[in-house]
Amino acid sequence: MTAQPAAAAVRATVHGYPRQGSDRQLKKAIERYWKGRLDADTLLATAAELRATTWRQLADAGLDEVPTGDFSLYDQVLDTSVMVGAIPPRHRAAFDADPLDGYFAMARGTQDVAPLEMTKWFDTNYHYLVPELGPDTVFSADSGRQCAEFAEALALGLTARPVLVGPVTYLLLAKPAPGVDEDFEPLTLLDRLLPVYAEVLADLRARGAEWVQLDEPALVQDRTPAELSAAERAYRELGTLTDRPRLLVASYFDRLGAALPVLAKAPIDGLALDLTGPAARNLDDLAAAGGLPGKRLVAGVVNGRNVWINDLERSLATLATLLGLADRVDVAASCSLLHVPLDASVERDIDPQILRWLSFARQKVSEIVTLARGLTQGADAIGAQLAANRADLASRSGSPITRDPAVRARAAAVTPADTRRPEPYPRRATAQRARLALPPLPTTTIGSFPQTTELRAARAELRAGRLEAAGYEERVREEIRETISFQEKAGLDVLVHGEPERNDMVQYFAEQLTGYLATQHGWVQSYGTRYVRPPILAGDISRPTPMTVEWTRYAQSLTDRPVKGMLTGPVTMLAWSFVRDDLPRAETARQVALALRDEVVDLEAAGTAVIQVDEPALRETLPLRAADQPAYLDWATEAFRLTTGGVRAETQIHTHMCYAEFGDILQAIDDLDADVISLEATRSHMRVADELAAARYPREVGPGVYDIHSPRVPDGEEIVGLLRAGLAAIPPERLWVNPDCGLKTRAWPEVRDALTHLVEAARTLRAELV
Repeated sequence: MTAQPAAAAVRATVHGYPRQGSDRQLKKAIERYWKGRLDADTLLATAAELRATTWRQLADAGLDEVPTGDFSLYDQVLDTSVMVGAIPPRHRAAFDADPLDGYFAMARGTQDVAPLEMTKWFDTNYHYLVPELGPDTVFSADSGRQCAEFAEALALGLTARPVLVGPVTYLLLAKPAPGVDEDFEPLTLLDRLLPVYAEVLADLRARGAEWVQLDEPALVQDRTPAELSAAERAYRELGTLTDRPRLLVASYFDRLGAALPVLAKAPIDGLALDLTGPAARNLDDLAAAGGLPGKRLVAGVVNGRNVWINDLERSLATLATLLGLADRVDVAASCSLLHVPLDASVERDIDPQILRWLSFARQKVSEIVTLARGLTQGADAIGAQLAANRADLASRSGSPITRDPAVRARAAAVTPADTRRPEPYPRRATAQRARLALPPLPTTTIGSFPQTTELRAARAELRAGRLEAAGYEERVREEIRETISFQEKAGLDVLVHGEPERNDMVQYFAEQLTGYLATQHGWVQSYGTRYVRPPILAGDISRPTPMTVEWTRYAQSLTDRPVKGMLTGPVTMLAWSFVRDDLPRAETARQVALALRDEVVDLEAAGTAVIQVDEPALRETLPLRAADQPAYLDWATEAFRLTTGGVRAETQIHTHMCYAEFGDILQAIDDLDADVISLEATRSHMRVADELAAARYPREVGPGVYDIHSPRVPDGEEIVGLLRAGLAAIPPERLWVNPDCGLKTRAWPEVRDALTHLVEAARTLRAELV
């Protein structure tokens, strides 16, 4: 391979990096601040030190340009709302009095004020805070945070590039504020927003910013001509500013499609493209558009969303192809590395052979630096790294860990009959009502209850070998007894065992299935201070032994009321794991579904009358392009039905989804053929109930009436109001009463009060139905 000319020495860079620190220091500091155990100055000093440590590490690893502005105390879209002055009126007084507390109030709410709506960042498990805008919104620039963090990086002697959410994506992600006509389109505010971005860009330029990155991932989705025209207008206006830094517009997660020629022709200075997975088609599209003459191309050839090592030779060949398509070509990950764990080298419990196959954020930076060197100096300069990479790739492809013939044969033998319940829903509903004898507006929870400090300590003691399994299991039984007792006293109708034995709704099952790997330190941010450790899907999947049956049986022995069996569905098991890239997801989903089917059948045999199979990721994993969605929804809904298709008519199957745009998948929700679905609805003001009614959804629904991602405790009047809105769309014989999501992250005092109010509200409305 010919090296890039020395005059255009390749830069290695990234769009963003994990924020939490090596020991989740940011999470711990923020939560201590919320509890009043840490003051604001100490919190902000901790955040500044984490940023400095990260930048130094990136520079020491060989990055030529580090990102700033990607660090956040909660969410980058929320940061953008602050930057452009889009503070909702209900939060304005708190924000003006104390910007930090006002910021967290927007994210989490207070007892008196509801937070912003939260939903998924495109097709990832990261949650962002939805901007609330209306025709009266007045934007104003506040670039203080962005300028300060850029100055911090400069003070360390680093070349830095501020990263901002782009104006078009910001408006396309926004929703009409409460009280604003739902038909209002935030994109109509573009001409009002662009001068604010111009002011922020001028401020950054005044402080020495050579480049500023504007992220526009919304442009990889199907966009109307009017939306593409808005993007063209935005970057024509920003690109022709006289007082600005150079502009790098970044997209990721899929191909730009029709938006690529729009951006390629815009008077901007560079384009960052995802060149992995389905976005690899950007390469051909770029060539067809005539390339980027005179501009910078940041080539995302290292996948920022998976944990598998890069094929360095293939990426180097891709980069070589790009050399003639732009004035300069730099190397990067496909997107921010926020979506992967920090460092694979600290994992001690993963087989060393398998560890060679893994690449977390720090390893991906090393891959980027290696590729940049190879592109500048030629392949011979990285010959040793290429040889080691070839050996690691061969080790994985030839490993027996990745293939189980018995699992493959069982999956191949699945028939359409396996994916259907034996009776249609109306007959099932009659049988289930006779068996369960529930009142109108039955009350339940989603599954998990608070995990106490004592329980977490016991789990840590078990891992450390200081507590025997028998002692730990007795601690879990004690938690189950207390949880069942509380639910009975509170008056809930369908109970749960509270899941005290589970560290995470995906990891718990992954640790008991073949083919999965669990990490000890592989934390990834889901939202705010909520971090998860996604397991890694390395091989074929099967269930050696039952996973939940004994705990569910024990809980049922404590009460005469029905106790739900609780499972995580096959699509969510994939979505919240790092999936293999050597097998189609549809095939892996079928394997997981068969393993879970065995568990469902065993739960039914143990006498469990209600079984919930959660699929919160069904909407999240929806492909970003409409043309790719039908095939996904076909295999995803089939996997759910395969999981649940083996039980009798009188066994009631529930599912649960949360924090997503459900209106996009209403037909798929119907195709799941679950008997009851519970959905997040509080922050979105019960909108999903209207959407289901408009779609004539025929089965039972529990739209959530308690926002569990906020410390607010709703009172009975508030819950009654939400239920009345639900009843306006869904008849009482099909309406359930439940929280938005599991209660694991909440404290017991909040949960006791909120569920007491929930039951009281249901009883109030039942009395009106008589």
